[in-house]
Amino acid sequence: MQNPFTARWSSRGNTLCLGHWQISYQGVELELPEEKREHDMGTRGIYNFIDPEDELYLEGLDEDDWILANIDWLAEVFIAAGIDIEEQNMRLFYRAVNKEDWRCGSCGGCI
Repeated sequence: MQNPFTARWSSRGNTLCLGHWQISYQGVELELPEEKREHDMGTRGIYNFIDPEDELYLEGLDEDDWILANIDWLAEVFIAAGIDIEEQNMRLFYRAVNKEDWRCGSCGGCI
């Protein structure tokens, strides 16, 4: 099954902190809460531009913990977009966002 969610962080290169989320469901743009639009999502990953495989820099919440921590606002987004509030949809959302997630300093632009 192909993920119906696509997520893209609008900024690339050394200016990640200047971007915003562009997330859609089956091609329809989702409206994120203001406090989530311009910040990392806190998903689990290694966000170190020097050594992106160094487990010492692993941070963020795994899929299960992230869903529990974010279920309230995510459910509101789903309701507004007519998306079924199902565990599988929340997992697919996480997986789409996780691929594009970032952290302040992870691009090296502020060094």
